[in-house]
Amino acid sequence: MSRRPLLIAGMFLFSVCAAPAQTPSPDAMTAARSLVTTMKLSDQYKALLPAILLTLRPTLTQDRPEIERDYDAMMPAVANVFAPYYATILDNIATVYANNFTAGELREIEAFYRQPAGQKLLEKSPALAQQTNQVGQDASRKATDDLRARLTEALRQKGHKL
Repeated sequence: MSRRPLLIAGMFLFSVCAAPAQTPSPDAMTAARSLVTTMKLSDQYKALLPAILLTLRPTLTQDRPEIERDYDAMMPAVANVFAPYYATILDNIATVYANNFTAGELREIEAFYRQPAGQKLLEKSPALAQQTNQVGQDASRKATDDLRARLTEALRQKGHKL
């Protein structure tokens, strides 16, 4: 399984539990909520539920077919239980944005996302995040291997047996 659903689930849990550091102005909150809607963050967080349920399934069902059937049958009701969290998540995200940008800045950001380039960025963001993450992992792996070799050689030159 990809790490991405687990990362998103972790971000979800953090966003629900995180308390805002300050109370933003009502104008900034209105602008932030509008931006969150324009960015279609609700859709992204609704997509989390299947990943969360897939992660929980093996632990709860213990590979027992009778439990798996009941688990699968409960899925429609679970979606309804998860629904209230969406509003909390989106409100907390809006608060984060409102705490970091002025109402005017939020409107400017939203104006960008409403343009074709902004819409394209929103559409491509998941793939871009995955690709850039892979680039970072590959570079880190290569750097780690190189550093390990160089440090090992340097320590050997100092007489250490590794």
